[in-house]
Amino acid sequence: MPNDKTVSSVENDKVLVLERIFDAPRELVFKMFKEPEHLRRWWGPRGWELPVCTVDFRPGGVWHYCMKCVDETQGEFYGMESWGKQVYKDIVEPEKIVYTDYFTDAEGNVNDALPATEGTLAFTDLGGKTKLVSRSEYVSAESLKTVMNMGMLQGITETWDRLEERLSEVKQ
Repeated sequence: MPNDKTVSSVENDKVLVLERIFDAPRELVFKMFKEPEHLRRWWGPRGWELPVCTVDFRPGGVWHYCMKCVDETQGEFYGMESWGKQVYKDIVEPEKIVYTDYFTDAEGNVNDALPATEGTLAFTDLGGKTKLVSRSEYVSAESLKTVMNMGMLQGITETWDRLEERLSEVKQ
């Protein structure tokens, strides 16, 4: 379930906004989203790993990844793979990343049965801490409801918890 560290809201029935403050400098938080060696360590909900993670971090570049459930206690999810890709539209380092996010197959072909997301990550410097705001816009309220019913809110909260843990490790 979402924790009190991540604040979520919905705008216009089709935009999910998530906010969280991380106790790390903006440049470091931004770096976690651009380098595959970091993404592999924290991306995905608890019990999931990233066996595939290729990143071409530039406008027009693609991040293609596979999340795989490696936690036997997750029952029917154990062994499941979830493929996706982000196509970067705009990058202003270390301020924002604008992208389109898709569900895909292993070859990167888009799964049109699942909704794509127009996303923006904004990184605000708070003097040694960073406010991260994620805006995910869907084509319709139904599309947002589809991903919410898939457990997306819990998944992103656990993912950001793992990001927080990774930032603590790196800052040591």
